Amino acid sequence: MRVWYDACTGKHVRYGTAIARRLRKRGHEVIFTTRDHPDTLALAKVLGENPVVVGKYNPASLFTRLEEGAKRILLFSKMFKSNPPEAAISSQSVESCRFAFGLSIPIIVTADTPHATAVNKLTIPLADTLLISEALPRSLYRKYGPQKIVQYRGVDEVAWMKDSKPLKTFKFEKPLIVVRQMETKAAYGLGKHDVTIEIARKLSSLGTVVFLPRYGVPKDKKLVVMDKFVDSASLAAQADLVVSVGGTIAREAALQGTPSIVISEFGHISVNEYLSKKGFPLFIVKFSRVFHSATTYLGKRFNVEAKLATLENPVDTIENIIAERQCA
Repeated sequence: MRVWYDACTGKHVRYGTAIARRLRKRGHEVIFTTRDHPDTLALAKVLGENPVVVGKYNPASLFTRLEEGAKRILLFSKMFKSNPPEAAISSQSVESCRFAFGLSIPIIVTADTPHATAVNKLTIPLADTLLISEALPRSLYRKYGPQKIVQYRGVDEVAWMKDSKPLKTFKFEKPLIVVRQMETKAAYGLGKHDVTIEIARKLSSLGTVVFLPRYGVPKDKKLVVMDKFVDSASLAAQADLVVSVGGTIAREAALQGTPSIVISEFGHISVNEYLSKKGFPLFIVKFSRVFHSATTYLGKRFNVEAKLATLENPVDTIENIIAERQCA
């Protein structure tokens, strides 16, 4: 089959690369697209993938988001006019779903952020198949009206963390603490106070703190602030502690045995709680207890190999869905 994957963020590039490699091995043609975004192009280069760049990300205002999204749909129309794909896969790419729906192309969507209401409304109602972790109750997504919901035993990050090895070695002084800045420009993060810089400064008394910003580069002598792309999965593997408000890096760290602290005021996310209950080193704590928890878990390594082996790779499920459509 001729399959299309559109990646909107760095996480999607990782997911899409895992999917594309598997489907190509099975003889499918995969068209991989992305947009110009702070993480997408640099990460694709690290992973050895060469996606077609279609449009860009501009979160300056609601208007710029709408305008750039509309431009991408028009660019997809020109790109696929003479040879459209037979299936469209994405981790909730609004433009991919809208384009594919308009041409009656079967849509497979993966999702793990039920709190992302705006994106859910714009993608899930158009999906033929919605793929979600068993950590997420179906009821959270049924209200959006997907034709079919398929669940698997794991989380999205298993797709690229299972059997993975760090792609780069870092030489930061130990102990190494990685703090990922809160997402403030996604629709679900608008207006929320970012506490991650404050936390990073407090943790600097415990070791080397590498701060991974999302937008802009804050100046702080106490922190190592990365002003360019860093492979966060590789960094998390070599860190002694990872702290965030509950994003992808928290699960990437925990799946590699690196203790990961998620701030509970922001991190009550089903997939985080799922991994925590399964015994992975993902600790959900209150903001006021982050420093204490850091002193408790800093430098402790956890052997999670057996636990990781029990989780299902969602790419297996996607491969089966494509195979079923091919036979239909």
